[in-house]
Amino acid sequence: MNIWQAILMGVIQGLTEFLPVSSSGHLVLGKIFFGINIETSALFEALLHVGTLGAVFVYFWKDIKMLVVEGLKIIRDVFLLIFKKKAWEDYPERRMVLFIIISSIPTAILGLLVEAFLEDIFFGSVIAVGCALLVTGLILFSLTRIPMGHKGLDKMKYRDSLFLGIAQGFATLPGISRSGTTVAAGLFCGLDKELAFRYSFLVGIPAILGSALLKLLKISAADAANLGYYTVGMVVSFVLGLLTVRWIGDLIRKDRLHYFGYYCGAVGIASIIAGLFIH
Repeated sequence: MNIWQAILMGVIQGLTEFLPVSSSGHLVLGKIFFGINIETSALFEALLHVGTLGAVFVYFWKDIKMLVVEGLKIIRDVFLLIFKKKAWEDYPERRMVLFIIISSIPTAILGLLVEAFLEDIFFGSVIAVGCALLVTGLILFSLTRIPMGHKGLDKMKYRDSLFLGIAQGFATLPGISRSGTTVAAGLFCGLDKELAFRYSFLVGIPAILGSALLKLLKISAADAANLGYYTVGMVVSFVLGLLTVRWIGDLIRKDRLHYFGYYCGAVGIASIIAGLFIH
């Protein structure tokens, strides 16, 4: 790897992690089309995800701080055997903590299944990623058919969090946008746009962190020689990730997320056609 490849991959990760176009799908396409060795880049992918995860922590710092505080209070109450219904009614943030835990369970299960059975198909196939991008395009286009929701955190149900977790687990496949799929799932459940946006990114923290940790288990000896380049890519992904997370929030509030469906469709078709000529 050279520094320009590292910067390019950082740009791809930073721009596509939060935009509804699938960062994992674009990383697969980037590695194939730009000749970056797939077998020695597990650490690089992990660091790229750490970069964009850092952007989430910066942008949603107040929400994350609230979740940590309320999560610790839940643990305290469990140990003290305090189960007062009023405590949950007065602190809806605690419900958010439980919602994220519930969502993370099906996400983890589906993510491990993808890792075990579909990795070889999707992580090295331009055609497979192209087909998945077409699915993402359809999901984004469906947003124009979903009526505006009005559920706030106080009206959100546990079954909503389970459905969002399954949607996020499905988005483990390269080419399926995590942000686009979870936002669409949230709107389908009737969440208001602001909550769908916040929840999509907060519930993505355990998923992104878990994905990064899984990739760290695949580190090879060749990664040591490229560590400096990997760090450059991580910094690039952080900076661009911070810019795009602000932009995506505005797009969701203005109901413009479906425009990316055209992009996913075009890239998906182009990838399938290109894949027919790659041997």
